[in-house]
Amino acid sequence: MKKIKLGLLAIAAVVSAQTIHAQTIDEIINKYVDALGGKEKLASLKSVRMEGTLNVSGTDVALIITKVNMAGQRNDIVAMGMSGYQVYTPAAGWTYMPFMGQSSPEAMKDEEVKTGSGMLDLQGALFNYKEKGNQLELQGKENAENTDCYKIKATLKSGRVITYFIDSKTYFIVKSVASQNIPGEEEVVNTYANYKVNENGYIFPFTNTIARGEITFSKIETNVAVDEKMFTAN
Repeated sequence: MKKIKLGLLAIAAVVSAQTIHAQTIDEIINKYVDALGGKEKLASLKSVRMEGTLNVSGTDVALIITKVNMAGQRNDIVAMGMSGYQVYTPAAGWTYMPFMGQSSPEAMKDEEVKTGSGMLDLQGALFNYKEKGNQLELQGKENAENTDCYKIKATLKSGRVITYFIDSKTYFIVKSVASQNIPGEEEVVNTYANYKVNENGYIFPFTNTIARGEITFSKIETNVAVDEKMFTAN
């Protein structure tokens, strides 16, 4: 009888610990969502147009990013006096980079499309993560970008893994590390800073550092009209 009681207590302890663990993750995610304006505000975000520059080894490259939630993303790039673009949709993608030797648009490989389509969720993988089929694991705290952060591993429904570092004070994401679906490609590391409120009350990081350099956005417009024909090769 004593052994049975001890076994029941052990099971209860495990269940209790798992419940507390889940509540802790949800508490952090709720505060993250609140920091960005709350559920209703985030859910109302349908499109984004971002203007900025990417500084690559001291050279500024003009960049315009246009997104429609779950429909498409187009990155227009001007470099070396030439204009190029990247286009992502849930089913296909194209690149045209004349400054990299391309003479005409080229279709992306399936794995590139799969990776790119993950960027089409304007609310992000953490928002309504359960409904999206994503799984989260709190991996404690860790310093990232000189900031005390919660480290959360997200395994997306697609199988892709993204680790987020969320500021324990502001609850903004300061860094993300994403696995690649493309064989031979390294992890994608992004850092985010300079969070601001735009004219429509949405909060964005206006500085984003990627492997190729630092992107500084001068303007971020939200819920703008977008002709979805732009999400095709042209």
